[in-house]
Amino acid sequence: MLALPNALMARLAHHAQQTPQRTALSDGEQTLSYADVIHHVAQRRQRLRDVNARRVALALDNGLEWALWDLALMAEACVAVPIPGFFSEQQRRHVVQQAGLDSWVGHGGEPHGFQATHDASIAQRRVDHFPALHTGTTRITFTSGTSGTPKGVCLDNAALLTVTESLTEVVAPLAISRHLAMLPLSTLLENIGGLYLPLWLGACSILPGMATLGWQGASGFNVRLALDAIERYQPNSMILVPQLLQALVSESTTAPDSLRFVAVGGAHVANTLLSQARRSGWPVYEGYGLSEGTSVVCLNRPGEPSCGVGRPLRHAQIRIDREGQLHIRGALMLGYVGEAPCGDWYATGDTGQWQDGTIALNGRQREVFITAYGRNVNPQWVEGELCTQPAIAQAMVYGEALPANRALIVPATPHMTNAQIDAALKSVNRTLPDYAQVHEWQRAAPFTPHNQQLTANGRLRRDTLLAAYGHWLRAVVTDTPKGVTP
Repeated sequence: MLALPNALMARLAHHAQQTPQRTALSDGEQTLSYADVIHHVAQRRQRLRDVNARRVALALDNGLEWALWDLALMAEACVAVPIPGFFSEQQRRHVVQQAGLDSWVGHGGEPHGFQATHDASIAQRRVDHFPALHTGTTRITFTSGTSGTPKGVCLDNAALLTVTESLTEVVAPLAISRHLAMLPLSTLLENIGGLYLPLWLGACSILPGMATLGWQGASGFNVRLALDAIERYQPNSMILVPQLLQALVSESTTAPDSLRFVAVGGAHVANTLLSQARRSGWPVYEGYGLSEGTSVVCLNRPGEPSCGVGRPLRHAQIRIDREGQLHIRGALMLGYVGEAPCGDWYATGDTGQWQDGTIALNGRQREVFITAYGRNVNPQWVEGELCTQPAIAQAMVYGEALPANRALIVPATPHMTNAQIDAALKSVNRTLPDYAQVHEWQRAAPFTPHNQQLTANGRLRRDTLLAAYGHWLRAVVTDTPKGVTP
């Protein structure tokens, strides 16, 4: 039997020995036991060796194949590079060159020089010179952030499994037996929380294709399909981004009975949304993290009062500087591709403060804008409140040096009238101080990862949106709109 190179492989072997027929993975059509997983991973490890794969793109939809190849790559300590489905061809080309990829599993490698091999699942290209990576790199997660050019975050297996172990402490008392992956596995948050964590616990990770969960390419999300999937699979846990939680709670005011733990994060979560979800029985727990910190740094715990984004996980440390910026330590990235090593502490760019042992976030340092009257406004706060309105699917708020704030509004449906949106804005404005209220708005097309206006975790890419709508957002105003107090 092949040697087990890390703790997750050892856990899989333990489960396979103790309960070999227990279901480990399912895509809704096919299931694999823990014994099956050990067998299939061993096969894929040998196939990677046969073609001498070293740096491997993983470009598959959610499913059994994604999981098995990912586990094999981890076991072999290859450099695994998940490719988000929304990356453009230009971004994929950048990833191939930056990471020095020699192998490609999945679809879409042909335009970038990958050719078929004797293994039908692995395409390869010749690489004469491999770009230098940080020592120990086994995972590169490329994050768009606020730039159209993805940055490669280099991680090692130790960081991935350290976070997995910390999360185990949080959810183990809930006796979770089924997790439904609602986000792409190319997203580090779902990769760790939706694949490694259930397998560590001896639970089942359910991995249907994204389309069957309601994700509709670049343009939308069918919430009924998502709820049908939740009803079908009866999961105990899920991971959601705020926009997805909003859609589910708005459509289903009563939480599915099977749910025990729903982690929500990736972007700012409005308090109004959290309160609405909890009143309806959704067991939501807000967390905080970033790819540079291996995805999860803080999380609210079951059995404790929910406060902010929760306490740091066992492995993580946080300190806050005089400007209010969070610096984190523990399970950090090794560094960005092509840049200097990370060091012991990482400055996150997020601001916040301690609140009874938990972290309360105040927003991104460089996203806070200052109005023409010198008021500081965190746009995420206002956007989150706007998106709790049924008429509004997405919003971007801007007010830098303006006497009144403006908003790009994506209606919940194309048939939503201006009068309905006006009413929604007025409803939110009544709950906000005058300096944070929105007095001008304009319709916008949906913000998606495909048009580079949204990250995979649901954060707005403000630079891209300003480039597309800046002529209106930044237009000079000569008169103070009615209702604005200087």
